[in-house]
Amino acid sequence: MTASLYLRLVEQLPIEKFHGIGEVTAAKMHSLGIHTGADLKMRSLTDLTHHFGKAGHYYYKIARAEDDRPVEANRVRKSVGAETSFAQDLSDVGQMLQELEIIAQIVEQRLEQHETRGRTLTLKVKFSDYQQLTRSKTMLAPISELSTIFEIAKTLFESIELENRTIRLLGISLSNLDNAKQSQAIQLPLFQNGNIIF
Repeated sequence: MTASLYLRLVEQLPIEKFHGIGEVTAAKMHSLGIHTGADLKMRSLTDLTHHFGKAGHYYYKIARAEDDRPVEANRVRKSVGAETSFAQDLSDVGQMLQELEIIAQIVEQRLEQHETRGRTLTLKVKFSDYQQLTRSKTMLAPISELSTIFEIAKTLFESIELENRTIRLLGISLSNLDNAKQSQAIQLPLFQNGNIIF
């Protein structure tokens, strides 16, 4: 497949089919008039980071079929995670969930980068008064998919009594990692379960 044909496929793809874009993010993109890869490509980096924070850089690059994540040397890791501190404390639950999904996307990307999965998911929440709490859930099998990471994190989040408190930081991490590499190299497909992957 030529580069030009590949880029045309990216431009025609519905935004929901992009790897790393979940339901909450897709809904926000729709509200901004972003429905396809071509729509996403038209948005500037400044615009995307304004609406989606750090994840805006990722969205900017996937619309252009770019992936410049560094390849790191193998090393034993105990956990993989990501967290975000907010310049303004969050008070809206919908915005909290949107940020949580973005963090879940980053965690999924890092799991892929390190070729691992995890069985224990830990949600970290820090309130505006700096009180911090965590909630964890351990699965029978290791996970790495965005939808599963987000749904578990969302369930843990919804178990927290907010009592009109505002949130300064959210984080997700996976531990009890399965670091086993595949026994033989495989060629990654361009499409997986109808989604384009980078």
